[in-house]
Formats: sequence, structure tokens, C-alpha cells
Amino acid sequence: MTLRKADIIESIHDQIGFRQNRSADIFESFLEIIKQSLEKGETVQISGFGKFYLIEKNARRGRNPHTSESLMIAPRKIAHFKCSRNLRDSINTQ
Repeated sequence: MTLRKADIIESIHDQIGFRQNRSADIFESFLEIIKQSLEKGETVQISGFGKFYLIEKNARRGRNPHTSESLMIAPRKIAHFKCSRNLRDSINTQ
């Protein structure tokens, strides 16, 4: 089963007791803070959970799989997540 944004908002509503729209605002704000930090090139580290960080990919030669045409793929940044040791241990003990 996939945990969706709506499921997380519902969980905030159930556990904390905020109204549904207030829970949605809190979660959206949390995501926006992470997004803005990554856009600035900052690492977002959440103790006991993990960190979000950027990796820079260089330009490289690629190929269109439909036409086999060769092309250059532009350099870009990729967002990554690395879980903390606590989270990894928690996942592996269950």
C-alpha cells in the first residue's frame, strides 16, 4: 500500500486533533520549507529520520529510445534522501 499525502493529512488530523484543513496547511508548509531549502542548495537534516540533499549530475551523451537518435542530456540537480541509522534500524527490526 502506498501512503499518500491525503493519508498523512488524515493521520495528523487523527493524532493531533487539528481540523482537516489546518492539518493540510501544516503539512503543506512542512513540504514547502523542504522544497525552498533544496532550491537554495541547502541540505535538510531531520534528526532521527534522515536528510534530503542535492547531487549534481554532469552533462552526458544519451539516446532517444524510440528513435535511437543520439543527444546530449543537460547537467541537472537531483534530490536524494538518506535515512538515518535510527530509521534504518527501526525498519529492519520489524
